[in-house]
Amino acid sequence: MEGSARVLALIKLANVGLTLIWGFAVTYVFVRALPLGEFQAFLLLVAFGNFTISAEFGLTSIIYARLRRHWLGLGKEDVGGFRLEEMGVLFLFLALLILGGLAILVIALAAGALQTGMPLLFLLFFLSACLNLPALLAKRALAAVDGNFLWEALDCLRRVITIALLLLILRGLDARVSVALQLVVSIAVIGYAIALVHRRLRMDVEHWLSFRVGGGHVRAHYLRDIGASAAFTLSDIVAYNAPYFTIALASQDARPMLIFDFFFKMSRALSMLVRATVEAALPRITRAYHAKEGARLRQLMLRALGMALFFATGASAALLLFGGWIFERLFAGRAAIGRIDLLLIDGALIALAVICVSVYVQAALGRFGHLLKRSLPFLAGSLLSVPIARIVAGEAFDLPFLSLYTLTLVVAACLHSVSLRRLMRAAA
Repeated sequence: MEGSARVLALIKLANVGLTLIWGFAVTYVFVRALPLGEFQAFLLLVAFGNFTISAEFGLTSIIYARLRRHWLGLGKEDVGGFRLEEMGVLFLFLALLILGGLAILVIALAAGALQTGMPLLFLLFFLSACLNLPALLAKRALAAVDGNFLWEALDCLRRVITIALLLLILRGLDARVSVALQLVVSIAVIGYAIALVHRRLRMDVEHWLSFRVGGGHVRAHYLRDIGASAAFTLSDIVAYNAPYFTIALASQDARPMLIFDFFFKMSRALSMLVRATVEAALPRITRAYHAKEGARLRQLMLRALGMALFFATGASAALLLFGGWIFERLFAGRAAIGRIDLLLIDGALIALAVICVSVYVQAALGRFGHLLKRSLPFLAGSLLSVPIARIVAGEAFDLPFLSLYTLTLVVAACLHSVSLRRLMRAAA
């Protein structure tokens, strides 16, 4: 099953479906379980969680690129090649990142910067979201050593259980108990995944605890990659999440925030579908690239782009037909979305599909410096879209903002298309 791109794509798509159900279930449940003011604060918590999760600075992509080369037998004799001690250092960094994010959230709650009458629920949900950091590292490590199917099967099980626990809130289960139980389930599954990584790499306990050796190796041999990856990741997460905060600063009206949250959910759904198909092809793409098989790489890349655009056009058509109904049901009728809004979201999704293929493939190949350059126009457009729209249109800035944000994604997609063309030429 690990050797079949079709089987991997199917299990990854099944997991994507469950992840999407979980994401929409979070909104569906909490928009009904919380007052509107609390729910708006909850959306800010989700955005902060996204920032925290993304602040691993692309280390999981670095470890995939390095470990993949090691697994393929490339660079094993190099002084700067992959060492098992790197794994423990990276998990330590992620643990410190989670603790740092938790400390910031506690300070924000205590100071009243994030106002809620349910601080324990917010803290538990934040921790639950942050567990995706070690989960992502375990996933990337297993994928690099041809363990994709193992992780996806485990994660499917985790998603089914957490969705059931989430929906039980609507049946009267205390939300804090539900989220706490989700935490326990996630810790168990992620722990088992880490054990699989340990076994497949034939690691010893000392490898996980040799922070000095691993940290020295990381510092000596790939700080440049970390710097470029960190800068790219920061640019990317700000570009995708900044409108949550700029909208909150520009207006107290819930509609612009809900429309952007709807787009964000659609874009996340599409990006996960694209990632599933790209990751299923990554074992072959990385082999073709490192072996300089230009024709094979071009074939695989065109196939990946074709699938991404197929998903994007399918999602766009579905939104035109059912987007208004989905929006109304999702947000309990607290705002409405128009046909022009849906058309703009459709255009943004098609552009996003191209961006996703480029980012996922080039990150797997360790091209972080190039990705950083390509991310800057998107960052500028994202940061400026709300202020410009607010200045031009006043209070009714939601449509101008969405127009500018969509234009930004289209420009970014054109730049990434040029990057992919050059990548395929370089491997010829």
